[in-house]
Amino acid sequence: MTTEEKADFQPFLMERMMSKWENVVDYNLSESGVHPMTVRELVDDPVVIEELLSTELGYAQANGVIELRERIAALYPGATPDNVLVTVGCAEANFVTPQTMLRPGEEMVMMLPNYMQIWGIAHNLGFQVKSFNLKEERGWAPDLDELNDAVSEKTKLIAVCNPDNPTGYILTEAEMDAIVAAADRVGAWILADEVYSGAERLTDTQTPSFWGRYDKVLAHNSLSKAYGIPGLRIGWVVGPADTVDEIWARHEYTTIGATMLSNKLAAIALSPEVRPRLIKRTRDYIRRGYPILDAWMEDHEGTFTVVPPQAAAIAFVRYHLDVNSTELVNRLMREKSILIVPGDHFGLDHHFRISYGLPPDHLRAGLDRIHELIVELGG
Repeated sequence: MTTEEKADFQPFLMERMMSKWENVVDYNLSESGVHPMTVRELVDDPVVIEELLSTELGYAQANGVIELRERIAALYPGATPDNVLVTVGCAEANFVTPQTMLRPGEEMVMMLPNYMQIWGIAHNLGFQVKSFNLKEERGWAPDLDELNDAVSEKTKLIAVCNPDNPTGYILTEAEMDAIVAAADRVGAWILADEVYSGAERLTDTQTPSFWGRYDKVLAHNSLSKAYGIPGLRIGWVVGPADTVDEIWARHEYTTIGATMLSNKLAAIALSPEVRPRLIKRTRDYIRRGYPILDAWMEDHEGTFTVVPPQAAAIAFVRYHLDVNSTELVNRLMREKSILIVPGDHFGLDHHFRISYGLPPDHLRAGLDRIHELIVELGG
């Protein structure tokens, strides 16, 4: 690799920062899921525990053990295990899917703001990226005129995130239909990152999937966000069986497969008996945490503006202080030992992404640290 090629590499700025700091600071309010559960919370049946302890730690089925793929398929009407590829987190799904579906120079359209992994992958693999935007002044609803202007006969893939990271916005049925219509007009695929489905703040109705609305959908999800078990590193792709098989072939170049214990624990998590308990736990954290964050922002009158998130354990907050978002976050890390995510990482300065799906005492203590710096900055 030449020096020029190395210089052209686009690092994943948010994850670079989080990787280096999230386990070092006193208060990590950068995480986008709820407080993680323990193994004991997940598995409390002595018979199941004994079965796990007797597990041989060999290679699992590379595309996911059959029991897990059956349970994932059951979440998508009409899907079978052949429609499912188990990956190492949704991060691997987000890497191998664009690599499978596009070639250098081909065009994709991406919703922004968004989890920027796919944007960076597209840059590093030489794809042409166009965008359409969620508009803050519209409550983070998408600009569908921008979408239709961006999608051309050259578009091969449309990447969306629903519910959205970082805003927590949930697309309406009409907006989902408009995205499908734009894709269908040119025969493009839809890559739908749906990791926050199940993490709704205002309703017990789960956000619907793009799966089943169109024959060229690749639905991504994981156990990290709505289920509170990111440490298992289990994600998946659901799509047409032949396309999923092509993605599986790239998966063999990256991780080969997730661990045997992760497969087994994930199958337990998605069982009909356990899954509802995990979803309820996540929603409880979200619904308990947001009022704490909201009251804290209200106490800083005129400093913060936010569109309340409809889902997810994160808020995307606009602040009214004369300081760049990366500088603000760097000062919080260095001076207050607390981590949040700068809006710069989403291309929107004077914003930050902050967690609230945390134990109340921990959340309040972290917010107190931020308050100290806000006061110093005149807010």
